[in-house]
Formats: sequence, C-alpha cells, structure tokens
Amino acid sequence: MLYDKAADRWVLTQFAVTQAPFSECIAVSTSPDPTGTYARYEYQYQDFNDYPKLGVWPDAYYGTFNMFQGNAFKGAKACAFERDKMLASQSARMVCFDVANQGGLLPADLDGTSAPPAGAPNYLLNIGSNQLNLWKFHVDWTNPASSTLTGPVAIKTSPFEIACRNAPIPGQCVKQPKTSETLDTLSDRLMFRLAYRKFNDHEALAVNHAVVAGNSSGVRWYELRDPGGTPTVFEQGTYAPDAAFRWMASIAMDKAGNMLMGYSVSSPQISPGIRFTGRSASDPPNQMAIEQSAVAGKGSQTNPERWGDYASMSVDPADDCTFWFSTQFVSQTGKFNWSTSIVPVKFSSCQ
Repeated sequence: MLYDKAADRWVLTQFAVTQAPFSECIAVSTSPDPTGTYARYEYQYQDFNDYPKLGVWPDAYYGTFNMFQGNAFKGAKACAFERDKMLASQSARMVCFDVANQGGLLPADLDGTSAPPAGAPNYLLNIGSNQLNLWKFHVDWTNPASSTLTGPVAIKTSPFEIACRNAPIPGQCVKQPKTSETLDTLSDRLMFRLAYRKFNDHEALAVNHAVVAGNSSGVRWYELRDPGGTPTVFEQGTYAPDAAFRWMASIAMDKAGNMLMGYSVSSPQISPGIRFTGRSASDPPNQMAIEQSAVAGKGSQTNPERWGDYASMSVDPADDCTFWFSTQFVSQTGKFNWSTSIVPVKFSSCQ
C-alpha cells in the first residue's frame, strides 16, 4: 500500500496467481479517504508475476516483478500503469518491458512535494557484483510503442557479499534464541522502498540490502545522486555495530535531508525485534548514528523461515519530517503468529 502524495490518493496492489493467466490487482482510492471507495484494476500475464513492487511517479504507477514459468525463472518485468486514468476511475493501459537475466528490480517511489524534473523517467535499480544497476523507464501514453527502457548503467559500490550466501539454504542463516530455525534475509535483492527525493540542487535515491558482516549480517545502505545524469554513490555504509544479525531494512530521507533506516535484529540471545538508526544531513558522510530500539521481540519464529517480504519506511506528508516504519516482530514463540508494529520517528532538526 502506497500513498500518492501529489493526488492525495491511496494505491494498493496484490497479485492473484492461482492459475494462468496470472493477475496483478491494483486499487486506487476515489478520494483521500483510505476507508472509502476504490477503482479496481486487473492486469494479466501469462507467466507468474512474483514479488511485485510498486512506485508512485508523476506519469505512471511503476511496477516490477520476478517472472516465473512454472518453477523456471524467466527474468524481471517492469510495467507502467496509466496513473492519470486510474485517478479518474477510467480504463487504464499498461506498458511493460521484459528484462532478461535480471531480478529483484525496484521502481523509484516519490517522496516530498517537489516533483522530478519535467519528463524525468522512473528509475529502476537492482544489485550486481559490487555494483548497483540502474535503468530508466520512460512511458509515452500518446504513443505507447515509443516508450523506452534503457540501461543498465553500472554504479560501482564498496565491495560486499550478500548475507548468508554460503548457508545450507542460501540467504537463510539468521539465528534466534532457543530454536535451530533460521530466518531468511532475502539478501539477493534490494529492499523496498527505492525512495526518491528532489531537493533544490540535486536528486537523491536511498536504498539498502543485507550483506555479510563478520559472522552475521548487516545492512548496506546507499544515497545515490544524479540518477538522471551520471548516477554515483554519494555515500554508503554497512551498519553492523555488533555481532547480532540485522536485515529486512527500509530507508528514506526527510525534507531536510536526514535519513532514517529501520530493520529487524536477532541473535541467539535476542528475539527478533525492531531497531533503527539514522543520520542528520550535517553528519560526517558514510556514517549512521547510535542504534535505537523500537520494539523488543518476545519469542522466536519456528516456522516458516521466511521473514516477511518487505518492511516500509514512509515519510508523513503532513509535515514531510515524521518517518513511519512498518515491519514485523514476534510477540511469542510460535508458527505463523507474527505481529506488526508501526513506529514513528522524527529528527528535531526537521521543522
């Protein structure tokens, strides 16, 4: 679920994948009231549209998928959905591109009150070997056949190894108290959201993923700049202040340029809980502040190993300063009994 700030509408998406053709269902509220009525859309695919991610952009809602034919991975698909028509509850088109041999793409999602430069494409990002890959998706609703997806452009990063790569089940190695069950980091992909913000003098993207940190996992975070020109890593870091596992993070920036990052934390001594860190815009580059605890876990997840699919760090449009971090935790040991917490945080420097 996303909030379209420019239109004051709510956007929900959910796949429906019982059998071919597979569907992506999207609902757009007809008013600012999230409990009111919605215009509902169904878009179909012959292959299974797994792991959908959505981003709000002025010219479209952009979605990305990992496509499967049976159990065979077919690559990524990137789609633009006709936002203006959806906001008017009218029939709305879809334009898609297939991206062979790639997966885990994230579309940029707009934060703040400043729109991207006129005609700016949506930015899509995934991880490679010690690099980020960036595509530019420009949709042309006047002549959809003229729409383009260009890239990828490789953006070099500090070296990293994705978390739990060498685990018996790759990606799954997060330890918990009083159980041999380990949790999945989903470290082969970037974490939701790819948060975009336009400042007076630059464009910025914030994103993260889980990496090896000693004998556990930490969160590698990035601030990218100039995505519409020559994209570069403006700052980056791996947050792993101790031996506990940290993963399933989400990061965003407020209107003052402060960054907040929330994530899950666990260890043989620490039940899976919620913590966060951040940095003021005036802090030295490449550094995050001392960790804060939001919710202490009170048990272990004994089944399944999958720890949700994504957390979400959002910025409140009412003041463009207050962050809301939503993710799961465990209130007592058990199976399929996770809880959700929504944590508000604000920097005193953002007024």
